Parts: sequence; C-alpha cells; structure tokens
Amino acid sequence: MRIIDLRGKKLTRAEMLEAMPRAEMGTNEATELVQPILDDVKARGAAALRDFAEKFDHIRPENLRVPAEAMKAALDELDPEVRAAIEESVRRCRAVSASQVPAPFHTDLAEGARVAERWIPVQRVGLYVPGGKAVYPSSVIMNVVPAQAAGVESLAIATPPSRNNSDGLPDKTILATCAILGVDEVYAVGGAQAIAMFAYGAKGSEPQDGEILCDPVDKITGPGNIFVATAKRMVSGIVGIDAVAGPTEIAIIADKGANPSWLAADLIGQAEHDELAGSVLITDSEELADKVQESLRYRVPRTEHAERVNTSLRGRQSGIIFTDGIEQSIDAANAYAAEHLEVQTADPDAVIAKIRNAGAIFRGPYSPVPLGDYMSGSNHVLPTSGTARFAAGLGVHTFMKPVEVIEYDEQGLKTLAARVNAFAVSEDLPAHGECVLSRFIDDPYDKATIKEQEEQAGLR
Repeated sequence: MRIIDLRGKKLTRAEMLEAMPRAEMGTNEATELVQPILDDVKARGAAALRDFAEKFDHIRPENLRVPAEAMKAALDELDPEVRAAIEESVRRCRAVSASQVPAPFHTDLAEGARVAERWIPVQRVGLYVPGGKAVYPSSVIMNVVPAQAAGVESLAIATPPSRNNSDGLPDKTILATCAILGVDEVYAVGGAQAIAMFAYGAKGSEPQDGEILCDPVDKITGPGNIFVATAKRMVSGIVGIDAVAGPTEIAIIADKGANPSWLAADLIGQAEHDELAGSVLITDSEELADKVQESLRYRVPRTEHAERVNTSLRGRQSGIIFTDGIEQSIDAANAYAAEHLEVQTADPDAVIAKIRNAGAIFRGPYSPVPLGDYMSGSNHVLPTSGTARFAAGLGVHTFMKPVEVIEYDEQGLKTLAARVNAFAVSEDLPAHGECVLSRFIDDPYDKATIKEQEEQAGLR
C-alpha cells in the first residue's frame, strides 16, 4: 500500500482534502453512454429493456417482472442456514428502523398561532439491487426494511438477471429475500435501463407484461456500478434519489495497541468488493503500519479474490496515512469522510466524540465493517467519495418528507397582519400584504389610508 505522510505538516483545509486518497468516479465520461439507454427505455419501454438485457446480460428474459411462483420456489429452495441468517438480519434491521420513525410535533407561537410538522412517506419507491461481482440479498434488506418502516405503500425492486439462471430471472437468494420481506413487485432488469424504467415507467411489449409493465416511482434508492450511478444522477431532476454512490471504502484510525492482523483482515475485506474500493489505514505508529503490511503480504495471496484485492490495495484510492498523533489522525479521518470508519484505539470514545464526518462508525476491535454489512441492525447503504461531509446513510428518513402544517386563527393572524404587510412592501411584493390585510380592512389597495384603516381594525 502506498504511503501518505502527513507528519510535520500543517495543512490548510483544502490541502488536507486534496491529500486524501480517492477513486475516480468517472460519471461524466459515462453520461454519453447512458443517455441513449434512458431515451430508448422512455420511448419503447419493455421492448428496450429486453434488448438491453440481451446486449449487456446476454439473455433475453421472457418475464421482466418476476412471477410470484418463482419467488415462492426460491424461498422453498433456500438453504435453511442462509434463511436463518437473512431472517435475523431482517429482525435486527426492523428493530432499528422502527426506532428511527420521526414523530409529528407542533409549536404554539402565540394564542391561535401554531406550526406543526408531519412526516409523510414517499408514495412509490424503486429499489435497485446490484449484481455483478457478487450477489447482494443484504442490499434488499437494507433498502426494503426502512422503506416499510416509513410506511411506503408501493415498493418495486429491480435487479439484473442472473447468469446462473437460464430463465433470465434474478439470483434465487435475492428472490427468496424479497419473499421473506413480502415484496412481490420485482423486475429482472439491471443497469442504467433499470433506473430509466423506474424514472419514466415502462409500457409492456409482450402479452405477459400487460399494457403497463412498470409505473414510474417517486424516489430511487440503492447502490450500483458507474452506469447505475450516472443514470441516477441524470434522472435526479425527475425523481428523487438517495445518492450517487461511488466505490466502497473503509478508513481505520488505529494506534500502536491495535491488532495488526485484524487491521489487515479488515482492509482486505473492503478491498474484496471491487478493484476501485478504497482501503485506508490512518495511524501515528510506523511500527504498527509495518506489521499491517507484513500481514497483508501473508493474507492477500490466501484469500479467494486475491487478484481483485491486490489491485484495490495498490490503487491510488488506498493507502496508509501517517500522522503526528491521534489529533491529526482525527483531522485526516474527518477530511477523508469515510463510508465506513473503524476506530481501534486505546480510547475510542474520545476519538469518536471528535468525528464529524463518516457514513457509519464502527467502535472497537469487535465491531468490524462486515457486521454492519449484514447483521448489526444498522444500514449499509452509506455516503461514499467524501460525501459523508454533508450526506447521511440510508434510513427511514430517506423515505419520508417533513411537511409543515400552518394553522393560525383570526386573532393569530390579526396580531401579525400589519407587520406582514410592512415586510411585503419592503420586498416590493405589495399584493402579499394586501392578501393578509383583506381579512381585516375594507380597501387594502388605498395606500393613502392604509395606516388609518389598520388602526381602526385594531391591527396597530
């Protein structure tokens, strides 16, 4: 792993941000490839979806919408041990999600003057579950459970056809997970074309599709490759999105007391995802870093995806950041704003108290990132590429909208009428003031007598 040495340096905020290792997103370059896909699906619906499945997934699905019996069969065939793991993950995620549901509230500002806030669920959501190098039933759980807890009434899932299924349906473990969660609207559609289907809807092209294959959604969530990320960015003015996700990443703040073998295993675990995955160790101990490098040399060749891991760890997005001490390590972590931040130090609580930017924080040596990926109850859909400086991970709040309800009675409005009018006139929007004054005076358009009318009406 390459070395980024911050020791003895007093960096400005801009210089610290620039020093952080990053993968190239490349969404701008993908735009010209994605735009024709979006346009074609918008115009031709299911016919275009089948053409793109044949082109990119090398199969032409007969059923773009997965039949209910296929999901039931997948659940019946699911390995009991895997099913138990999925159900436990669902149980824990439901418990955390239930506690995240915000309560309505109101504020009484004066007699007859109240502002309330309601949290309203998004009506229809499209959840994307990636395929590619791995299968992600965990992503089904992380997207569906908080949406259900929020009260979303219509959920649709899109996930690519599996190369292991000759019938063109998605991976059976994903289908079984959908069945466990009670989601019956699932599409064997992947890539940018799935995002187009969610954004624009898709008319049917075969009898089994019906007249409308898929209705448009209000919001799209879920991770994906560069083409999925680009498509989400491009339709974000038409529908809501959770984020434009980049390659996954981990940062670990560690001091000399941390276990180097465990640190190496944690870096490898993240590097396994993708050649562009970022694995970053932040430490003030050169001795620890040397031991981690030694452990990596031993462990990487022995893991199944050694070539992928090796590419990731040697990439420009990964590295070991040397610091002068724990305070500079914290500064570096806040600048990096990791998707996943592990804290393995002598006093983790003191470090965590100073962390401002992270998608999720994993405290101590027995809270490794894979725990959050599968079973901790937290959500693994998190901000990447430094966006944790201003963005949060997916949760119940992702699927809800706060809406204010303004309720003033006659006296409540009367108390403010003259002031509202004065404010409106100062902004050269006199009709705004006239709107309010009309409730209390006879002629708000007679500017010469406004103050007199206000006094007579008891507005002053």
